[in-house]
Amino acid sequence: MKPQEIIIRPIQTEKSANLKNLRNIICFEVSRKVNKIEVKKAVEKLFGVKVQEVKIVNLKRKPKAYGRYRGYRSGFKKAYVRLKEGEKTIEFFEGV
Repeated sequence: MKPQEIIIRPIQTEKSANLKNLRNIICFEVSRKVNKIEVKKAVEKLFGVKVQEVKIVNLKRKPKAYGRYRGYRSGFKKAYVRLKEGEKTIEFFEGV
């Protein structure tokens, strides 16, 4: 898989902002088919940083009701990537 297919998008929430500032951890939504090693290589290649560790969380689908219709919100895989000490943080929205 190409690195662009592995990393789908960064996840920007309050929790991920706190992790980024305090512990140098960045959160991504990743493809459901990848493992930690592939995520590490993709982040290093795309952003030019060194990765210390990767933790992956598999989020299950949730039931959702739309009026009288019932369905499910799709599940996805999240990766928490810790950068090595001294590495620059990845800025997604510069100059906003």
